[in-house]
Amino acid sequence: MLSTGVCGSGKGRAERRLPDQRTDSGYPEYAIEAEGLSMSFGDVKAVDGIDLKVARGELFGLLGPNGAGKTTTIRMLTTLLHPDSGRIKVEGMDASSQVYGIRGRIGVVQQHISLDKDISVRENLMHHAKLHKVPRPERAPRMDGIISLLGLEPYLGKLVSDLSGGWKKRTAIACSLIHAPSVLFLDEPTTGLDTQSRHLLWDIIQDLNREGTTIILTTHYMEEAEALCDRVALISRGRIVADDTPRNLCAGLGNIAVIHASAAGRDYRFFDTRTEAKAFADTLGAEEDSVSIRKTRLEDVFLEMTGRMAGTGPGGPAE
Repeated sequence: MLSTGVCGSGKGRAERRLPDQRTDSGYPEYAIEAEGLSMSFGDVKAVDGIDLKVARGELFGLLGPNGAGKTTTIRMLTTLLHPDSGRIKVEGMDASSQVYGIRGRIGVVQQHISLDKDISVRENLMHHAKLHKVPRPERAPRMDGIISLLGLEPYLGKLVSDLSGGWKKRTAIACSLIHAPSVLFLDEPTTGLDTQSRHLLWDIIQDLNREGTTIILTTHYMEEAEALCDRVALISRGRIVADDTPRNLCAGLGNIAVIHASAAGRDYRFFDTRTEAKAFADTLGAEEDSVSIRKTRLEDVFLEMTGRMAGTGPGGPAE
């Protein structure tokens, strides 16, 4: 049976032009520069010689399966882990000697949310404002802006323990923004959220980026990266295997995928045009086989490069 319907990537992604990478006075060209990053836990090489640059104002995705090394990389970039080897600069500051300067310029939302469950949303925001030494006169106006952006007004008096997963995530993002960071790290920001909450959070992430915040997010959801990111790096077994815009990565494989499912398994072929794909599909399969045609996805690129589906992996300490 031949299906010629094109499967999109959820809500789809409008290709956005990369941010202007010219240097402003007093600011570096890149928000993040990493060279030769490596990190091991015992005999496990979690990160193996990663080189990475993220332009100021970019929305950058670090993608890969569970256990690929995404979280370890983020922990090094945010100064929570010191690499075994390699160098890191964040907003022009060296991570080996300017840790506290870097921490004052970044916001971090970890996969496992670290909020005080036993106090209210408002109290968590106030706590983080004090923790980051936000001057007292600036706290109220800064909180008001963040609360409005994230739609937290109805929940300010609620205990964090009473919030849904989506609202806990919004509260964590709000707390990470209280000191006006120029760079925001989001580690698996939508894991565990329902579809509606995921898409609402996508809108918030895009709004923050449009306001000028550099955002680095990790995810194993390829459709999330296609919807959000200017540029992505695919990571597998601690190494970056590709780094480009989602559109260029897909085009490099072929814009159109033909999937042939039979008793022997599933075979993928890629073509530059739908005409070529249709001509090939017409040569395939008996009635019991299934042949479909759709646009190439990042999932296809990752599978082609690594032999693993993006949502799978060994897990454990390598992450």
